[in-house]
Amino acid sequence: MNEHDEGLDFSMVIASVVHDMKNSLSTLMNAHSQWLMQLPEAQQSIPEHGAIEYEFAHLNGMLVQLLGLYKLGVNQLPLRPDYQELDDFIEALLASHQDVLRSHGIAASYEVEGFNKLGFFDRELIGSVVANVVINAIRYARHALVISAHEEDGQWVLTINDDGPGYPAQMIERQSDFVQGINQRSGSTGLGLYFAARIAERHERNGVRGHIELANGGKLGGAKFSIYLP
Repeated sequence: MNEHDEGLDFSMVIASVVHDMKNSLSTLMNAHSQWLMQLPEAQQSIPEHGAIEYEFAHLNGMLVQLLGLYKLGVNQLPLRPDYQELDDFIEALLASHQDVLRSHGIAASYEVEGFNKLGFFDRELIGSVVANVVINAIRYARHALVISAHEEDGQWVLTINDDGPGYPAQMIERQSDFVQGINQRSGSTGLGLYFAARIAERHERNGVRGHIELANGGKLGGAKFSIYLP
C-alpha cells in the first residue's frame, strides 16, 4: 500500500457487522418462538422467558438505532411519510410487545383524542422510536403504561407515560443535550434519545420541525416521553 491507498471505512464496517448481528438476532428470536410453542403451557409462562423476550426486544432496538444513526450520518436514511391510522399504529405496536408486557405484569392501554385520527409520518421510523421508548418504560414501570395521541397547535403528539419513578431531574434539565455520555450506573448512552430527536426533526411541514420532550407526571405520574409530529 502507498500513501494514496485508502484504509477501511470503519463506520461502514461497523454498520455491516451490526446488520449481520440484527439478522442473526432475528433468526434466534424466531427459533426461540418456535421452541417456546413446543413446550407445555405451564412452562411457557415462567419468568425466565419474559426476561429473554425483553432482552431480545432491547437488543433489536439498539441495533435498529445503530443502523439508523449510521444511515443518518451518511444521508442514506430515507423518509417515507404517509397517512397512518393512529389507532391501528399504536395497537399493532403494543401487540408486538404483549408477551414482554405480560411477563412483567404491566397493563398497557392507549387512547387517541380528536375527530381526525390520521397522522402523517414514516411508520417504520416513528415505530422504531416509540418501540424503544416502550421497552425502556417496561424496565421502570411498576404496573401500568399508556400510549396516548392528541392534537396540539396543528401537530400530533404521541406520548408514552408509565407509573415508574420518572426521569432523573438532571436528565430533564439537560434534555436539549441528548448525548449525555455513558452513565455507569444505568449503562445509558443517550443515543436512544438522540436517535428519537433526529427522526422527529426529519418530519417537517410548513417550516415546523418535529421534536421530542421529556417530563414527569402525566396520567400515571411517572416518566412522560412525547414526540411532536407536524
